[in-house]
Amino acid sequence: MPPAALRYVVPLIALLPCSVLALPASAPKPGHTRVAIETSLGTIIVATDDRRAPITSANFLTYVDDGRFDGVTFYRAARRKSDPKLGLIQGGIDTDARRSLPPIRHEPTTRTGIRHLDATLSMARPDRANSAMGNFFITIGPTPNMDARGDYIGYAAFGHVVAGMDVVKRILAVPTCCGSGPMRGQMIVKPVRIIRAKRLDGKPHPTRGVKPWLLGLKRKI
Repeated sequence: MPPAALRYVVPLIALLPCSVLALPASAPKPGHTRVAIETSLGTIIVATDDRRAPITSANFLTYVDDGRFDGVTFYRAARRKSDPKLGLIQGGIDTDARRSLPPIRHEPTTRTGIRHLDATLSMARPDRANSAMGNFFITIGPTPNMDARGDYIGYAAFGHVVAGMDVVKRILAVPTCCGSGPMRGQMIVKPVRIIRAKRLDGKPHPTRGVKPWLLGLKRKI
């Protein structure tokens, strides 16, 4: 189960790294926005489902457009005991409150119709509704226990991987240890760095104002 805390127009081709350009990402589908997540192990391209999960997608894209995911990590790899090649990887701002935006309203799978299948992009959240912020996970293999049912609100799936599942699987396989509760033994020993995340479709809409995590990084002498 995902964590219970904060831990939790045309693309500008000339600005994209070669690793992104080399990936066979298909053209965007109407109502979807692709994002390239460049990591230290390779690039993953995801597509948010802006029509069916507008709140969750907009939140994720704001983190992307602000650069809030640049320099964070994939810090969790949860492998199934029955088949270690299946499970999920989780990344985002972790517990860095400097990068966080206000929590968003929960969009359950019963409302969106987006199920937790293989290569699904979904939001991590604390153990309560309307609490997701800047942590997300990607499934490897169907994970129906994440879908809402009855009184269980589940998790907010809002997109899918369109290229780079080999990178996702590589991250799932890295050594893990530590953690507590449902994350016991699932924390990545050497977290996989997210170098940057960049939208490939549409116009960025960054927030205005001070970005606390950047303060002091570019001081002039």
